[in-house]
Amino acid sequence: MEDSFLINGGKPLRGSITLSGAKNVALKIIIAALLLDQEVTLKNIPRISDVEELIHLIRSLGAKAEFAEKHVLVVDGRDLRSNKVDLLHASKIRTSFMLFAPLLYKFSSCFVPNPGGCRIGARPIDRIVEGMKKLGISIEYDSNTGFYQAQMKSKPSGFYEFPKITHTGTELLIMLSIFAKDKITLGNTALEPEIDELMRFLNLSGAKIQKNGKNITIQPVDKLTLDQPFEIMSDRNEAITFATLAVATKGKVDISSLHLEDIQTFIQKMREIGAGIDILGKTLLRFYYKSPLKSSRIETQPHPGFMTDWQPNWAILMTQAKGDSIIHERVFENRFSYVEELRKLGADIDFVKIPVSNPMEYFFFNFDPSKKYNQAVKIKGPQNIHGGVLNIADLRAGATLAIAALVAEGESVVNGASILERGYENFVEKVTSLGGEIKKI
Repeated sequence: MEDSFLINGGKPLRGSITLSGAKNVALKIIIAALLLDQEVTLKNIPRISDVEELIHLIRSLGAKAEFAEKHVLVVDGRDLRSNKVDLLHASKIRTSFMLFAPLLYKFSSCFVPNPGGCRIGARPIDRIVEGMKKLGISIEYDSNTGFYQAQMKSKPSGFYEFPKITHTGTELLIMLSIFAKDKITLGNTALEPEIDELMRFLNLSGAKIQKNGKNITIQPVDKLTLDQPFEIMSDRNEAITFATLAVATKGKVDISSLHLEDIQTFIQKMREIGAGIDILGKTLLRFYYKSPLKSSRIETQPHPGFMTDWQPNWAILMTQAKGDSIIHERVFENRFSYVEELRKLGADIDFVKIPVSNPMEYFFFNFDPSKKYNQAVKIKGPQNIHGGVLNIADLRAGATLAIAALVAEGESVVNGASILERGYENFVEKVTSLGGEIKKI
């Protein structure tokens, strides 16, 4: 099986791309569509491996999911016949945990395995499980089988405030609250635009969801109905990858179907380091290199902050900036798998300790004082990085290593292409259209 990229780097990338549909929206809305007692047509669904895995998974449960056109998916959950999620396919995608919502409403009980996805930290689900219990759902974990068993003896009700923000937890508890017994309020919820998109889909289908700051209120309804196709937003994480690629290679790339408000923090940081950004239209931005880049200091945090998904790409940009740059990761405790790989290319990047007065509050993961963490790196630039053989460990790190190879002089082999392709549609074709030399081997 071909699972590597052969890349010849060192060339400015120029041209334009149209973003694909957002991975982190498509997966959640495919599952949310199972809550409707009808066929649901979803548009702008990316043809990526995570979507294909989820389609296979819900088909194994009896639901229907077929592409009517290249990016138009028709989902029908009326024939769900199993309340036990397949372990093998669920282990590949973290979104499988959200199947609790449609399965509990269909069968009142279900079995869902520990979620999969990239190993970028422990990604504790205790906040999600606690939230489910607060809404009246019984849930227990069997360490012998690796499955959670949940029961819904009556319709959910209650209130839950997340002790720390969780994207997936917010989305799952919203879905579990749609057909509740009475009003449910969720506090300290995540604010990502991907969550707004899920709420937009549900509200168009008849749900009654309101957001007020970090609080979300859900009034119960009896049924969801959607009488028109739903088109999902474009992928802002893909936008960040190609914006970084444009500036790091000293090129120029126009990115269309991108909403400015979704990446404001990233744009602000790009301007601070001296990158060129032109707003050409409501959903069209140009990113380009215009002068030597300045160093920066960032810390990751949930939206509207600098997203954790963006920092691996940012690291490559900082290898080309003048001075010492700091990246401080607050969201996940294992997000630096790319560091050792970048060193292979000659990057001057090292872990550093940054004192934190209250780590239990400062970090968004469950900080354990007895453990040692590497949560910050210092990057010295500018560096003339060279080609090498690289290994992808997780999705966003994969995009980073591909960018690094396109920036580096000479030839590189990037192993683990299938990991990158979990979240990027037609990556090779898009890079090639910009003048990059890349092929799958």
